[in-house]
Amino acid sequence: MPDRPDGKVIVVMPARNAARTLEQTYAGIPREWVDEVVLVDDKSTDDTLDVAGRLPLQTIWHPHNVGYGGNQKTCYLEALQRGADAVVMLHPDGQYEPTLIPKLVTPILRDEADLVLGSRLAEPGAWRRAGMPAYKYVANRALTAVENRVMGTRLSELHTGYRAYSRHLLLTIPFLRNSLDFSFDTEVLMQAAHFGLRIAEVPARTRYFEDASSIGPGAATVYGIKSLGAAARLALHRRGVWHSKKFMP
Repeated sequence: MPDRPDGKVIVVMPARNAARTLEQTYAGIPREWVDEVVLVDDKSTDDTLDVAGRLPLQTIWHPHNVGYGGNQKTCYLEALQRGADAVVMLHPDGQYEPTLIPKLVTPILRDEADLVLGSRLAEPGAWRRAGMPAYKYVANRALTAVENRVMGTRLSELHTGYRAYSRHLLLTIPFLRNSLDFSFDTEVLMQAAHFGLRIAEVPARTRYFEDASSIGPGAATVYGIKSLGAAARLALHRRGVWHSKKFMP
């Protein structure tokens, strides 16, 4: 493993009913690469807060459920307030491997990237070995192809939930104007491309199991439609047809 570059690294964990997996996920974080861990609980109905209270991390709780995107807004605001140079979003459900954190943050700390994606599709066949449902793979590939065309990128996957952001990116894109639901992630990518920020990716492995959070086909369809809507909004904004505050400084 390469030496860690200078800079403050904060891991943020947007949590919703993660009591069964939180402790194991936290244990996998390479602490020599991470300065602080912040968990934001989005009105969980299980023992997530109790488990978090037994771990050496910072906890913020929402008195009302505000959604996946709303949770991330709190995560990034807190990380910025704490002086983060690189912010890693790590789902506490154990689906993504915490040991990848050094590879995610190194390009940011070296000032080579502003956004690093942990791609599940970068290595051929990795999605099948991890147990990703076929319909998710096909939909992911199709959406990624359309969005790459709109953004002007050539990335292998644009729908991973494993990401690292630079402080510069979070201070540049107006992420507080984004959606409260899962389309928040797509909007961040569209904003990063629009503002000319540097996007990189590294191969990532993931696991699909009972306690891992996942959305079903119905919710996935809604997410796909909203993702295409975000891409259309960017295209219209660039053409001057429909100006959106999400793409304004």
